[in-house]
Amino acid sequence: MRVKVLGRVDYVPTEAAMRAFTEARTADTPDELWLCEHPPTYTQGLAGQADHVLNPHGIPVVQTNRGGQVTYHGPGQVVAYPLVDLKRLGIYVKEYVFRLETAVIQTLDRFGVTGHRVAGAPGIYVRLNDPGAHGALTGPTDPLDPFKGLGKVAALGIKVSRHCTYHGVALNVAMDLQPYLGINPCGYAGLETVDLVKLGQRTDWATVAEIFGERLSAQLTP
Repeated sequence: MRVKVLGRVDYVPTEAAMRAFTEARTADTPDELWLCEHPPTYTQGLAGQADHVLNPHGIPVVQTNRGGQVTYHGPGQVVAYPLVDLKRLGIYVKEYVFRLETAVIQTLDRFGVTGHRVAGAPGIYVRLNDPGAHGALTGPTDPLDPFKGLGKVAALGIKVSRHCTYHGVALNVAMDLQPYLGINPCGYAGLETVDLVKLGQRTDWATVAEIFGERLSAQLTP
C-alpha cells in the first residue's frame, strides 16, 4: 500500500481526486492510503437529512456520495482515505468497516484511550468519565439516550465502487470542537464529539497520522 501524506487540503478537490483514482484504476493498480486534514467543512452523506444541519455559521456544507449522515471536518483531525481493492484483499464491506474501526481502536490504545464500537452506529466511541477503561460496553444505560456517558472520537463514511473503496474515516486529535454543535453529528441529536486533547492526551497531528497510517496499512494489506 502506498501511503501519501497530503497535509491540509481542500475537501472538494480531494474528493474529486479520490473518485477519479477509483474510476481509472485497474486490477493491477496498487492500493493507496491518503492522510490529510481539511479546512472547516461539513459533509453530508447519501442518507443525510437537511434538518441535521442546525446552524452551519458560514461553514460550507458539501453533498457527497459516501454513506452516512452529516459530519464535520476541520484542522486537527486526521482524515484517512483508503483506496483499496476489496476483491484483491479478499474481504467484503462489513469486514472492511470492522478493520477500519480496529485501526482506530489500536491507534487510540497507543495513547491510553480505549475505543468502543456501538452496534448500529459506525465509528468509535469512548467513555467520557474514564477514557482508559477496558471493560466492554454493556448497552445503553438510558433507553432514551443510547450514547449517555459516551463521546465520539472517530467518524466513518465510505463508498464502494466496483469492489474499490474511497472516502474513509476521521480521527479527532486536537480540534476546535465548537462546529459540532452546529449539526447532529452523524444524525444523532446531542451526541458529544471529543478529541484526544479533550480526553487528556497531548499529542499532535503528525504523530497520530503516522501511527494511524501504520495501523490502517497493517489492517488493509493482504
